[in-house]
Amino acid sequence: MTQRINDVMHRDPVTVPVDARAAHAAQLMNEYDIGDVIVVDGDQCCGIVTDRDLVIRVMAPGADPQRTRIGEICSPEPLTITPQDDVTAATELMRKQALRRLPVTENGRLVGIVSLGDLALLRDPSSVLADISAAPANG
Repeated sequence: MTQRINDVMHRDPVTVPVDARAAHAAQLMNEYDIGDVIVVDGDQCCGIVTDRDLVIRVMAPGADPQRTRIGEICSPEPLTITPQDDVTAATELMRKQALRRLPVTENGRLVGIVSLGDLALLRDPSSVLADISAAPANG
């Protein structure tokens, strides 16, 4: 049986408006214990920002996170997949493009997110990556 992204994706991913400030994205990541937020314009996925983006593009150059807009630092127009896409195809896309997460869209509207850890848990629950992904955060 073919497994679909719909079976493994996280619904209702944490989002931030494109005009929000970097500090807000960091607060959301802290609150939800996640490493990324999806950047949206209405219900349309227009980017993704990671904790690494915040460090490299805001903190390291000394920019003010209270003034820096997410639209200035996010990775724009991320590759996306649909809920009906095959898990194997998504895994291959992530491998080829060196991606750790993919927004899931339907008719252009954001409906979820799937991570490399989600796929590792599905494909090999005993793998090291699956163990790390399933472990509670150490915070």
